Amino acid sequence: MRPYILAETNWKALKNQTIDLVILPWGATEAHNYHLPYATDVIEADHIAAESARIAWEAGAKVMVLPTIPFGVNSGQTDILLDINMHPSTQLAVLNDIVEVLNRQGIYKLLVLNSHGGNDFKPILRELGVRFPSMHLSLCFWFSVLDRSQYFEEKGDHADEVETSLMMHLRPDLVRPLEEAGDGSAKVHTVEAFREGWAWTERKWSQVTEDTGIGNPKKSSAPKGERFFMDLTQKLGQFFVELAQADPKAMYE
Repeated sequence: MRPYILAETNWKALKNQTIDLVILPWGATEAHNYHLPYATDVIEADHIAAESARIAWEAGAKVMVLPTIPFGVNSGQTDILLDINMHPSTQLAVLNDIVEVLNRQGIYKLLVLNSHGGNDFKPILRELGVRFPSMHLSLCFWFSVLDRSQYFEEKGDHADEVETSLMMHLRPDLVRPLEEAGDGSAKVHTVEAFREGWAWTERKWSQVTEDTGIGNPKKSSAPKGERFFMDLTQKLGQFFVELAQADPKAMYE
């Protein structure tokens, strides 16, 4: 039993426990090229949240990790078989109910640990912050924590060298041989503003990539994934400690 993982702990251990920070990992269920499982984002979220929380717990932080939400916003992938889309309005409803419970029980800090690029929690957390002014709501997308170019050679953002290396480290039993993977090549938008990134439109996934991946996974390896995972969770663990100990009424100086 890991006392910082809600799904594993029990009422006897928990009923007198102080909790300063709740972490909610949030993933997605979607195709990840030909070689990674649909649950890649969920598996990554599970492991990253758990290891980061272990580091924080052993440093004295009273944190609690909730079960990972397995569905994310996949509205650009409606034609890809069994990519499960959860609308932002549904995410708002789910988060509202979780925040309501925490607020009622006097647990006033929630961190959403995002594991899927299609999720956009900022407007949702802004709205919930107005509804629940006592709550401190925050967000972290683990994909952006470290400079990935210091660990990996190929650029990408989906089933790429980063995710493939992580999965080779975390769940090698679920990774198909790299020779079966597509090359993750992606088309760029014909409109210059979207291509340069200062304007935005949703990517139509099946028009952008043939294998559902974006980024070449061929140079992936388990040692690369292990090194990245260790550095990532160490940094996140330190963040969890700092956030758990911070006074919501005195966070600026």
